[in-house]
Amino acid sequence: MRGAEQIPWLYDASMELLERAGLGPWRRWLAEGASGLTLDLGCGTGRNLPLLPADARAVALDPCRESLVRARRRAPAALLVQARAEELPFRHGTFDTVVSGFVLCSVTDPGQALGEVRRVLAAGGVMRALEHVRSPVRWKARLQDWTQPAWTTFSGGCHPNRNTEQAVESAGLVIDPDSRRARDNMRRFEAHPGKG
Repeated sequence: MRGAEQIPWLYDASMELLERAGLGPWRRWLAEGASGLTLDLGCGTGRNLPLLPADARAVALDPCRESLVRARRRAPAALLVQARAEELPFRHGTFDTVVSGFVLCSVTDPGQALGEVRRVLAAGGVMRALEHVRSPVRWKARLQDWTQPAWTTFSGGCHPNRNTEQAVESAGLVIDPDSRRARDNMRRFEAHPGKG
């Protein structure tokens, strides 16, 4: 059974509602700060692509072919690649920017995906992330744990209870505290490859 994330029209409809309810400025922040050769990791239906600056050269990656077809309509000039975040088909140090919007909750292995992000970022490159994360409020986190199996099945992979910031730092990326914003269980931040 396909989940909601793999049904492009349903995904777009739900994202449209969320963006109108306040997510829109956060998505614009995610995309508008990109520069140079930019990987839109898990691009889905391409909602970030039209928001990228004119000087950013976009490569959009997603494992779902149907989503890439819709992304093509939004960004005819972008290079589209069907692949998984855990196995990026790019050389070391290829990208100046990686944008990740609601991706790390859905990948099979976040640590492996983030290791790949670190590998393909150029020296001085930046990862820009917009993610929902495990709630810092204990009862909400427990509720996320309780609903996670059913939600993951319904959505097609989303895990609402992942500690994404911890996973980012465990992968050797350093979150810039000045870029970090938090609202309940939503996070946005920039991260840079650490030394070593």
